[in-house]
Amino acid sequence: MSAPTTTRQSADTPRRPPRTPAPHRSAARSRASRWTTRGAVHGVLLLVALYSLLPLVWLLTSATKSVGDFSATSAFEFADFNLWHNLRDLFARENGVFWHWIGNSLLYAGLGAVLGALICTACGYAVAKLDFPGRRALFAVTLTGVLVPPTALALPLYLLASHLHLVNTFWAVFLPLLTNPFGVYLARTFADASVPDEVLEAARLDGAGELRIFLTIVLPMMMPGFVTILLFQFVAIWNNFFLPLVMLTDPELFPMTLGIYQWSTRAPQFPDYNPLVITGSLLAVVPLITAFVVLQRQWRSGLSAGSVK
Repeated sequence: MSAPTTTRQSADTPRRPPRTPAPHRSAARSRASRWTTRGAVHGVLLLVALYSLLPLVWLLTSATKSVGDFSATSAFEFADFNLWHNLRDLFARENGVFWHWIGNSLLYAGLGAVLGALICTACGYAVAKLDFPGRRALFAVTLTGVLVPPTALALPLYLLASHLHLVNTFWAVFLPLLTNPFGVYLARTFADASVPDEVLEAARLDGAGELRIFLTIVLPMMMPGFVTILLFQFVAIWNNFFLPLVMLTDPELFPMTLGIYQWSTRAPQFPDYNPLVITGSLLAVVPLITAFVVLQRQWRSGLSAGSVK
């Protein structure tokens, strides 16, 4: 009986040499790895950050110039330090109307951001955790509202305010700023991630009403998301320009954005408005930077929680 035969590779059979990558592939990989290293990425981010800071640097240098130095020097060149004189002229021009603009902007943006963030947080929590008819349809309509540009709503809002006799009043600008579809979407996402259903059920078993549950339990849990929505609201309202332009004609009701724009239209005929416009624009940036510095910890945690969800 013959033994089973097995096929073996003879020692004389030459082995196939290992496949080496093509030269052009290895070169492409080395170039790709060179551009994706940590140092290269950090260098690109640094260039982008410096580019984004150039307008602020221009504001800083231009706000210190007089009328003559503003047109006689280059953009990033310092001249005689004239900032304090520009600030005095800014607050004294037209009987101190710039003080009214600062107060209006703080009122529009501060009060509007707090109330708007509270409304958005409550709506997002209701859509996420409360069971009521039409919840999904309401959220779909809210997402559709995110796609509508604010400028497209300016004319309908003006007609509505005209029908209610609110044109050229504080309420014509303030009331439309209290709703933000993106804030509702962000609050709904954060409520899904941070508010456990078991906590809500326990509060309801203890006899707590829905308003008390929201104010004492849900809102503290959603505080990072609330602060994030508040910052988005504050920046959007502070930079709002088109709605006040449509609604307002009284200069004492203007926010800073509209008031500075009105002065900038006079600068070609009256060059002494140039330092006022630049100095006012520099002051308009300060509250935004302050808000981000003060609330950055809560803002970061809110964004990270939304990204994890």
